Amino acid sequence: MRSMQPKALLAAALLVSTLVPLTPFSLYGNAHAQGAPQAITEKRTDVVQLASGYRASKLTGADVFNKNKDTIGTVDDLIVSPGGDRSTYAILSVGGFLGIGKHLVAVPFNDLQITNRRVVLPEATKKSLEALPEFKYAD
Repeated sequence: MRSMQPKALLAAALLVSTLVPLTPFSLYGNAHAQGAPQAITEKRTDVVQLASGYRASKLTGADVFNKNKDTIGTVDDLIVSPGGDRSTYAILSVGGFLGIGKHLVAVPFNDLQITNRRVVLPEATKKSLEALPEFKYAD
């Protein structure tokens, strides 16, 4: 049997490599998204503890109270800032009636206290919230 010439062997190897689909194992160690290499970092999370946290879908629409148990607004939304710190803000709806004339304000989520399924902004009043700059969603 005659052995293949080096050029023919190289051509055959290139042909086979283009016809054989890549498997996930062949890409191991190189994560790619839209063709760009990605750095993936793993962090262990206590999923049991996390599951007892506060879901945004359950907080939206919740009444917000002050330390005197006065209703001072409702949670309209939660937003994660686009900056590097990824701070979370609660968008509160203050005033208005049936959604008309409402005033939206942003407060740091960490300022809210959530106990016994009640959202509390202890030192706030409707007037103090209405005095904050109005929040408007970007287009």
